[in-house]
Amino acid sequence: MDEKGAARMVDVSGKEPTKRRALARGLIRLAPETVAAIAEGRAAKGDVLAVARVAGIMAAKRTPELIPLCHPLPISSVRLELTPREEGVLIEAEVITTAPTGVEMEAMTAVSVAALTVYDMIKAVQKDAVIDQIFLVEKSGGKSGEFRRSAPGGGAPENG
Repeated sequence: MDEKGAARMVDVSGKEPTKRRALARGLIRLAPETVAAIAEGRAAKGDVLAVARVAGIMAAKRTPELIPLCHPLPISSVRLELTPREEGVLIEAEVITTAPTGVEMEAMTAVSVAALTVYDMIKAVQKDAVIDQIFLVEKSGGKSGEFRRSAPGGGAPENG
């Protein structure tokens, strides 16, 4: 907020560019039959995991267009893993940059859009899918240093 209480973009011009990394995770809860169709490549719209992976990568790169006041950043790397599990598809996004501010929003946006893409591709067979538990797992770099979630909140999905 500025001195008048209005929203403003934070000035990061005085910050040193450093290597920054963020890892976010989320889950789309699905019926076992839907997970099986995705894992076996039987979804009517095609390869759900491949399309969602590309959507998540594209979303990370476009985060400043979606989230007000987010800085446009030179993204060095986006890695998305989508893993079919008994309860649904676990989505994990890692984003790396060398910039004066972090990439937490890019990682969480990647997970969110990947989950929305999975939903879009399976909604004809399962309208009651639930996008659940999107959260920051860890981040590194910058003035605030390291962050690692000590315990997932609200039963958040674990990796593996």
